[in-house]
Amino acid sequence: MKLSVIIPVYNEEKTVADIIARVRACGVPDLELVVVNDCSTDNTRAILEAMPPAPDLIIVHHEKNQGKGAAIRTGQQHVHGDVAVVQDADLEYDPEEFPKMLKPIEQGLADVVYGSRYCGESRMVDTFWHFAVNRFITNFFNFFANIHLSDVETCYKMAKTVYFKQVNLTCDRFGFDPELSAKLVRLKCRFYEVPINYHPRSFEDGKKIGAKDGFVILWTILKFTIFHCK
Repeated sequence: MKLSVIIPVYNEEKTVADIIARVRACGVPDLELVVVNDCSTDNTRAILEAMPPAPDLIIVHHEKNQGKGAAIRTGQQHVHGDVAVVQDADLEYDPEEFPKMLKPIEQGLADVVYGSRYCGESRMVDTFWHFAVNRFITNFFNFFANIHLSDVETCYKMAKTVYFKQVNLTCDRFGFDPELSAKLVRLKCRFYEVPINYHPRSFEDGKKIGAKDGFVILWTILKFTIFHCK
C-alpha cells in the first residue's frame, strides 16, 4: 500500500528538513510526501525550495496564511496513495509509528486508524492541564458522535484515501480534527486505535494551539455531530 503523508508547515525552519528525513526513513516502503507551507514568515520556504526534486516529494506554498486545516485541505487535493495520514512538522510525533498504524488497514480490519497518546502501556508524561483538556474534548466528542475513542485530538489520523477524499473539509484551523473525525464516523468507517509515543513541546518551543481554539473545537464538535453540517 502506498502511504501519502500530508505535512502542514508554518514557521518550522528548525525542524522541517528533519521531519521530511524522518518520514522517509519511517519503514513504509511506498511513500508520498505532500508538504504544504502555509505562508511561513521564517526560512521554511527557502529550506523547502532548496530541496532537490524527488518523485516522492510534493511541495505546495500558500501565498497567504490560512491555518492548519486549510493546509490539510490543500494537501488532500494532491494525495495519490492508497492511505493518507497527517504529520505535523514539529517533532512531537514519530513517523516510525506509521508501519504499526498501517497494519490494521493492510489486514482488512479498519478503514481509519488513530495513533492514540493515551491508550498505551507506556507514554511520556504530559502536563496535567494538557491531558485534562484533551480528555474532556475526547469525551465530549464521543458522547455526541456515539463512538469510543481515547484521543480524538491526536495528529496521527490515518485513513483509506477513498474515504479521506470523500470528506469535505471546511475548517481552516484546529477544528479540522473533530470535523474529519465526525465526517468519517458519518461514512460508517471502521475505526481502530493503536498506542503511539508522543513527545510534547511547550508554547515556548513553538506550540501553536491556544485556549481560544479549545472553545472553537467544542463548537465544531456540535456543528458536525448534532447539526450534521456539511
